[in-house]
Amino acid sequence: MTATATVHDRPSATGKVVLSARGVTMRFGGLTAVNNVDMTVHEGEIVGLIGPNGAGKTTFFNCLTGLYKPTEGEVTFEGTVLPPKPTAVVKAGMARTFQNIRLFGNMTALENVMVGRYCRTSSMAITSIVRGPKYRREEADSRARGQQLLEFVGLGSMTEHLARNLPYGDQRKLEIARALATDPKLVLLDEPTAGMNPQETMATRDLIFKIRDQGLAVVVIEHDMRFIFSLCDRVLCLVRGETLIEGLPAEVQSDHRVIEAYIGTPDEDEEEAVAEAHAHDSDADKAPAHVDTKEEQA
Repeated sequence: MTATATVHDRPSATGKVVLSARGVTMRFGGLTAVNNVDMTVHEGEIVGLIGPNGAGKTTFFNCLTGLYKPTEGEVTFEGTVLPPKPTAVVKAGMARTFQNIRLFGNMTALENVMVGRYCRTSSMAITSIVRGPKYRREEADSRARGQQLLEFVGLGSMTEHLARNLPYGDQRKLEIARALATDPKLVLLDEPTAGMNPQETMATRDLIFKIRDQGLAVVVIEHDMRFIFSLCDRVLCLVRGETLIEGLPAEVQSDHRVIEAYIGTPDEDEEEAVAEAHAHDSDADKAPAHVDTKEEQA
């Protein structure tokens, strides 16, 4: 496994702590999906979360964002313990995207982003039904903010396009715009480049840098190692639900345990078979060549 890291101006991890997860463990019956995992994310920092399939990455994400209540451990955001409620987590300042795209297909791009503004509005049901002054004011603000975010992610010309009609890469961007509409301080992206071509992947990397440059912290799950190691300030690798290593991209990239976790190592039977094959080839090379002459035939 190789990846060439690109040098970028990275902020040092000395900013204030935005997210802190301590001893997070998640069990489903007798299965331990996440076991005693710690993570700290600083303001303006990009942290990568990697690991082979089944390592517990998405489960850990779900614990961070309130979809799951950890069996053990706690998650704090800006020093406050977060309740296991997605709405409370979003209002606190954390937003996320999902591995599988979850857009409202029959709504326009702008309407999808405006949905993200709902947690920042305060109009009650009756005011919304009768479309009172407060509702109209918040609706106009949400529309303006939504358009601004579409421009930010590069979808400014797609405002009135239905989400289901957008190209795959643009749908991923739209999900990010909707997450940003919640006015987060931390954005968690679950495999944002899955299924993308190299050009779309590079565009997504540049977009994440733009988000970081706005002062937001970002946590990214991704299988594309070249993408991760050229993007992140720190990388945390999970294997079988446990932390294998955490450190700078170069440290994680060169760790033999990470390489083994992804490509595996030959078992003893395979090693013996390879050794026997080499021995057989060596014996064949040493054996004298047989020359079939007429005298021998006689």
